[in-house]
Amino acid sequence: MTVRARRLAAGAIAIALTCAGAATAAAATTNLLANPGFDAGLAGWTCTSGTTAVTTPVHAGADSLSGTPAGQDFAQCSQVVSVAPSSSYTLTGFTQGGFVFLGDTGTGTSDTSTSSQGTSTWQQLSTSFTTGASTKTVTIFVHGWYGQPTYFADDLSLAGPPGSGGGGTTVPAAPAGLRVTGTTSSSASLSWSAATGATGYNVYQNGTKVSSVTGTSATVAGLAASTSFTFAVTATDSAGESAKSSSVTATTTAASGGGGTGPEPGFGPYIDITRGTPLLQDVARTTGQKYFTLAFVLGDSTGCDPSWGGTIALTDPGIMNQINALRAMGGDIAVSFGGAQGPYLNQTCGSQAALTSAIEKVMDTLSVHHLDFDIEASVPIDTMNKAIAQVQRDRPGTTVRYTLEIQADSFGLTPALGTDVLNNAVADGVQVGIVNPMLMDFGTSGEEFGQAVILAAQSTLKQMAVIWPNLSTAQLNKMFGGTVMIGDNDTGPVFSLADASTFISWANSNHIAFVSFWSVGRDNGGCSGGVSPACSGLSQSQYQFTSIFRGFTG
Repeated sequence: MTVRARRLAAGAIAIALTCAGAATAAAATTNLLANPGFDAGLAGWTCTSGTTAVTTPVHAGADSLSGTPAGQDFAQCSQVVSVAPSSSYTLTGFTQGGFVFLGDTGTGTSDTSTSSQGTSTWQQLSTSFTTGASTKTVTIFVHGWYGQPTYFADDLSLAGPPGSGGGGTTVPAAPAGLRVTGTTSSSASLSWSAATGATGYNVYQNGTKVSSVTGTSATVAGLAASTSFTFAVTATDSAGESAKSSSVTATTTAASGGGGTGPEPGFGPYIDITRGTPLLQDVARTTGQKYFTLAFVLGDSTGCDPSWGGTIALTDPGIMNQINALRAMGGDIAVSFGGAQGPYLNQTCGSQAALTSAIEKVMDTLSVHHLDFDIEASVPIDTMNKAIAQVQRDRPGTTVRYTLEIQADSFGLTPALGTDVLNNAVADGVQVGIVNPMLMDFGTSGEEFGQAVILAAQSTLKQMAVIWPNLSTAQLNKMFGGTVMIGDNDTGPVFSLADASTFISWANSNHIAFVSFWSVGRDNGGCSGGVSPACSGLSQSQYQFTSIFRGFTG
């Protein structure tokens, strides 16, 4: 999120699907999907509202899938399939009607998807992928798109070696050992024992399915404080879903407005702590703002060892003195990992265990519990998210914020560095505290930039509704943050003081969770025009953006 030219990614939004096992190439022509033509209705598929089996039109057989997107629902059906590690697969299907996506996720390598737009006759779609060395299941999905007409899909096929379970022909037993492993004021963390043959698990809250994961843990977010909730879990494979496990009750903690191990404060501007100025305590003294996001922790020259900017020791006396002085004033910090420059710890730490250890070293050294992961480069997503989930289990109360790139105002988050990260985080059991899109340097649909920023935020919220379909609009808003780049943006747009006031008014009226900007060191009028790390490029008073953003009430 420092000065840079940003890459705009292209692709489609996917929803999770995983594969397991090993087989021979001779089995590659076997269709691994259960009920691929929907002749048995929606059996074998997990589908959202707006989907049904119909008798016309059909490509072959008796029925096909009909999906009608409505509101924030894509009308999606997905299926978890057992696959073999390090193997090649081809996914095909026939589609007709509105905009439709066919794809895969959870491959352990590069997830793929393909799409067609508005065809009046059946059209065959095809995509291919290769599974990772430890991948045992994948998720296959088909869905429509916002505001598009009804689509139809029929005769889907996944060709390749079956997993060791032969595609999962027996419904697994209900999971055992369900237990509550932690709670916050807005979430409950659960874990359970693996069910033999299961390729995925569904989590139920008060009888309603709220999450689907591939591992044996999950965190349910968006809960009310000081409230008891009942949870149960089922196991799934391509043959269907088990009975529910024995239920457990989790009671969320009381709400807290402070830092520490409580929820993250609502306004935390980024400050490039490697620049030396301004000092945290000086900004707090001048503005009253006492919560900041310190950027960025990277790997140092030795690799998997955290440091500021990749060059400054984590325990640098100047930086530690600032943190201590701020805390003496009643303030606190979040720490941001990543940013526009490398090397990321996610890239230099060679294993989940090593990355977990590096993150926990930062937390223990700085006594910090609020973590921000700013993803602006390709990273091993699954390794990263498994490490983050482990950190949350090791350090209860850890809050996690994902700061992700926007592709376009009318699109929202990029797929590869945005929605794919979040889908995988959910599958890996990460308690996602804040989804924090970088509302900067993106493609616009012609809107004035201040309005384009709000449109990009709204588009991201629509994507979140697909990832967390059982959360209400109010609950999604309470997981949403937004970070702008004040003044001149890298790619030309200007985020003005008036835009800031409009953005905060929108944020307050929608009761979102978090706002921020890049960066405190730029919040002054010390230069005119041009992108600089030391000023906004606008005519403004010192810390004028900070003053506006402090009007955020949540």
